[in-house]
Amino acid sequence: MRARPSALSAALVLAGSLMLSACSIFGSGSAAKPAALEQVTPAIAGRVVWEARLDSVQFPLSIAAVGEQFVVAGSDGVVSALQASNGKPLWRAEVGQKLSAGVGSDGRFAAVVTRNSELVVLDAGKTVWRKTLSTPVIAAPLVAGERVFVLTVDRQVLAFDVLDGRKLWEMRRPGDALTLAQAGVIGAYKDTLIVGQGPRLTGVDPLKGTVRWEASVANPRGTNEVERLADLVGPMLRNGDLLCARAFQSAVGCVNAERGVAQWSRNVGGVNGVGGDAKIVVGGDASDRLTAWNAANGEVNWTAEQFQNRRLSAPLVQGSTVLVGDFEGYVHFLNRETGKTQLRLSTDGSAIAAAPVALGTTVLVATRKGGLFALRPE
Repeated sequence: MRARPSALSAALVLAGSLMLSACSIFGSGSAAKPAALEQVTPAIAGRVVWEARLDSVQFPLSIAAVGEQFVVAGSDGVVSALQASNGKPLWRAEVGQKLSAGVGSDGRFAAVVTRNSELVVLDAGKTVWRKTLSTPVIAAPLVAGERVFVLTVDRQVLAFDVLDGRKLWEMRRPGDALTLAQAGVIGAYKDTLIVGQGPRLTGVDPLKGTVRWEASVANPRGTNEVERLADLVGPMLRNGDLLCARAFQSAVGCVNAERGVAQWSRNVGGVNGVGGDAKIVVGGDASDRLTAWNAANGEVNWTAEQFQNRRLSAPLVQGSTVLVGDFEGYVHFLNRETGKTQLRLSTDGSAIAAAPVALGTTVLVATRKGGLFALRPE
């Protein structure tokens, strides 16, 4: 479920898992008019190198990019692994139910969660176990270190043995009165599990489920729980020992994972995760104005206003280019130094449904209609 600034359409989840419509809380309004597409004279070359198709993508898909394969899934529960270089199918599996979250993969095992809150783990396309969870899941599971880690909508964390599905531990902590029904943050740094809990990044011992450190990305303020809602939303950027994330409608900030302390934070609205590299962190605000911050200190390098209200995806920084998708299925290529548009490629006319991911020089995007488009900037 995705929030937009003009009519916050994401749902909020009460700690007792009561679902509240943000539209009913904030009131509904007409969406702001999207900016017209600018005239672009291509400054770089780029093309679609292969295409594939899913059923559709009506859930918060996270594309797994590992080894030499992309692992993807459609709303109907079909999970596939595709060769990154040419799109050749490597394996295909049918979970048998519609999905609410996925895909997490370590290259061998893949994990998804169904709308019935069933965690399903596949081994090279064959189902090895299923486990019914007591709380819904929207964020893609993390598969790492022979474990499957799950972050639920109320931000509890569960760990399972990847081979047989045994629950190894669960971490329940006092949480905020409201949490956002949008894919949260779950990842890894060296031997530490990283999860988003409210506006904080938390480093967790993956063997025991105990907290190693906490660092705040945002310091939410407000007179009630709704105004203070500042859950971290995925995707998270990891580069070296720097972890950067978006706090919903509140801030963008980075944490030093080696020391477990906040490095910088900037107050800025927005609802999607961030992208970047060792030098910049890029994210859109509530009006889809893109900003590139210096990764070391949070100073603004540039802003780009040509895509306002175009309902952008989270961005990807690939070499000298920033890629971002919009609600009409266009993928825009920006100069990473200036934010100026260098190239625009079209897909199938439906919204880009997941953050673009890269393997080598190939970037994969997925659309709401289920189109998979592998792009290669040159």
